Amino acid sequence: MSNTQISLNTDLDQRVVVRTDELDWTPSPGGHVLRKRLHLSGRSESGQVTSVVRYLPGARFPSHDHPEGEEILVLDGVFCDEYGDWPAGTYLLNPEGFAHAPYSEEGCTLFVKLRQFPGHERDHVATQTRDEPWRASVKKTASWKKLYAQEPYADFMRLEHWENPSDIGEITFPQGAELFVLSGSFDDEYGHYPTHTWLRIPAGESLTPTSQEFCELYIKEGGFTYLRQA
Repeated sequence: MSNTQISLNTDLDQRVVVRTDELDWTPSPGGHVLRKRLHLSGRSESGQVTSVVRYLPGARFPSHDHPEGEEILVLDGVFCDEYGDWPAGTYLLNPEGFAHAPYSEEGCTLFVKLRQFPGHERDHVATQTRDEPWRASVKKTASWKKLYAQEPYADFMRLEHWENPSDIGEITFPQGAELFVLSGSFDDEYGHYPTHTWLRIPAGESLTPTSQEFCELYIKEGGFTYLRQA
């Protein structure tokens, strides 16, 4: 694919739902790395992008840096670079200026966000979320784990576990939000959201789960501050 200008789901005033299991894998310039793009603003290989990425066994990328940072949540397999081996459940925030040569010997699947974390003073984060305890939430039958929050940056990310989504009631997102279903599923008045569904909720809008099946989600708020609209 040429490095052309592309806009995919860049209108932050629109509610967006992408059921990634319905998308085909497409190749990246890295050869044995495949991807499903959920959002892209800018050039195809150098814009702001949110994707599900699959490293085939033995896939490698040459060393490269990350302008405006990189966020990774390892969904399955083991993701590796010269700093460590990162199994499923690992959360990584690689700040602006960070460089590495990633690979996977056995293969892995990742949720990845690129060029959405400006600021050289951000902390580098490498956390195995499965080792962290769930914290009680103000939402009924819900619990959460912190992924990232750092002053003075506007974005904050967490995992949430909804034991019974219908008990939670209305959730309002004053700054807008992005959600990615990691396991289980939930429903609302607009539809059904199975595992690996990505949603973006516009600022000031809300979500009211109606289902009774548990689900676990990645949730990001405050990130619209750093997104470019086409």
